Amino acid sequence: MAKKDIPGWKLVWADEFDRDGFLDSSKWTYEVGFVRNKEEQYYTEARLENARVENSMLILEGRKEKFLNPKFNTGSDKWFENREYAEYTSASITTQGKFAVKYGRIELRAKLPHGTGIWPAIWMLGTNITEIGWPRCGEIDIMEFVGFEPNSVHATIHYSKDGKHAQNGKKIITERPYDDFHIYAVEWDSQKMDFFFDNKIYQSFVNDDAVENGYNPFRDPHYLLLNLAIGGSWGGKVDPSIFPQKFLIDYVRVYQKA
Repeated sequence: MAKKDIPGWKLVWADEFDRDGFLDSSKWTYEVGFVRNKEEQYYTEARLENARVENSMLILEGRKEKFLNPKFNTGSDKWFENREYAEYTSASITTQGKFAVKYGRIELRAKLPHGTGIWPAIWMLGTNITEIGWPRCGEIDIMEFVGFEPNSVHATIHYSKDGKHAQNGKKIITERPYDDFHIYAVEWDSQKMDFFFDNKIYQSFVNDDAVENGYNPFRDPHYLLLNLAIGGSWGGKVDPSIFPQKFLIDYVRVYQKA
């Protein structure tokens, strides 16, 4: 799809995925290993079976396969060390250290995978996560889909309140969203965020609600993440018969007010 202007918005960053093979390393980096949420997949780095560009499309592929965990530690009680092998592989890519944005319209056209245990996401984290940690850095979930809720798409904001994790989330009921491509977007300014499924706003958040001790993470830059998780704290039980599964992303575009 050709780049599209939006009235009142200026395109400031994009990936149209217009070359086959590996991801553009000037734009993306990889998360590697068992990363979060006690998920089942091992995120691989620069492995075409899990992340590739093909026919002008980014493909993040979840696969059922045995994959060695190099951090395996016999007798460890840590979830990311006590498995010698992963039973699934997938990919998580981010713009951390390469691109971040404060305010704008972040828009993706994507086709979701589906099946019990699938958990794809389009999201953002505050660039200061390495200094102040999560959730103080803020998290903007533009799209999350869990396979056990096949007719819903979620948008959620995570932050810290009174020293504890707080969140504000809503979902839109839409039949079989994985059957076709849809546009997932957030429009974010200093005051609020509006979340879109195609052209419909279904979640809004007032940024002032996230102020803690005078700090608001949603008035600082965030970087992008795209991932296909399997199982874990929200993905839940995994149906091994559904694999492989593909999360298809046609483009990622970031606009700011013209």
